[in-house]
Amino acid sequence: MSGPAALIPFPEARMARTSVTWYIATPADGIIEMSRHADTPVNLAANVGQVIDHPKPCTNLWFDESPFSYFRMVKRVGEALEDTGIWPITWPVRLWIVQPLGETGNWSQRYYPYRLLSHRIRVLEETDAHRALGPFGRAVLDVVQQQIPERAVRWAADWDADPEGMSRRQWNWEQCGGRTCGSGQWAQSVAHTTSHARRESAAQTWTEHLARRAVDQALADTHASMRAYSYAYSRATGYAVAAQHQARFDSYVLDTLRGTDLDSPAAVAV
Repeated sequence: MSGPAALIPFPEARMARTSVTWYIATPADGIIEMSRHADTPVNLAANVGQVIDHPKPCTNLWFDESPFSYFRMVKRVGEALEDTGIWPITWPVRLWIVQPLGETGNWSQRYYPYRLLSHRIRVLEETDAHRALGPFGRAVLDVVQQQIPERAVRWAADWDADPEGMSRRQWNWEQCGGRTCGSGQWAQSVAHTTSHARRESAAQTWTEHLARRAVDQALADTHASMRAYSYAYSRATGYAVAAQHQARFDSYVLDTLRGTDLDSPAAVAV
């Protein structure tokens, strides 16, 4: 075929480009965590390419009769880790692309337009889990796994070496900022608002939890004080969230999230 007609796609091609991709996240063993809690474990890893019927479907459609009334999926991958039942938050997880089958619904199209409920799914394939942490998920994991462990020890040591001085500097950073960066509270608000607008709130929540977990592991064999732990938590979450939004904010916001002024040898007085 040649000419203008050759540019008209077949109906199947149009459907392929406009079809919605739905995601479900599970722990590393591939079992939907809420199904495990309900004593009806559903293993997505063992059913790739297969259709799965809900083992105990509820009858009151689109209202939860139990913690595992439906297969819950999202079309915004940054929210795939929301409401999974996975606790404590840890890594790795696995991310699956699924196809809802049969009747589908939602609690509220107004408040949950990115979510879908069904009693039957087909497990299409596994995809890269880092996508659940946003488009820069690889960078987030690099910060959490490679950078925070070393930095956390230094942050805690800085605090315990001068608790009063570091307390003043942290307060100034949180409330006032400086010439090269804004206040920490402002930057955190900007990041939170951006995550919500881009449907990456779950990604940010998990990023922050993973960052704090990395601090716990790094300081486990030290004698760091509780206040030093708290300081290291705030620095670690800022670094990790900055990685999540690294291509969205300029250096003014990113450096504020990272608290770079707090690493300056010059004392900051209020």
